[in-house]
Amino acid sequence: MSTNCCDKNNKTILQLTNFLRVISEENRLQIICFLQSGEQCVCKVWQFLKLPQNLISHHLKILKDNNLLISRKEGLNVYYSINEKELKKNKEILDKVLNKRRD
Repeated sequence: MSTNCCDKNNKTILQLTNFLRVISEENRLQIICFLQSGEQCVCKVWQFLKLPQNLISHHLKILKDNNLLISRKEGLNVYYSINEKELKKNKEILDKVLNKRRD
């Protein structure tokens, strides 16, 4: 018996729900959009969103804790980029759920 991808307790649905919850916050989605152009220093993210630095750090931490961003430190600067592998995995899950055909 195969597991329905839309069963309430399915790990895939729980993972997708968490992903959507994380990216549904406007500032986090804007950060992801901004980083589509490539790696950026946190100072550039801060300038782009024009929000307090502590709020930007909060959103970056949530994205990183959910494995959607990768960071690296260079001197005093921290650079962020999108974790393409994780984003692709979540997009594939979303596509699978939304395109599920019922016979």
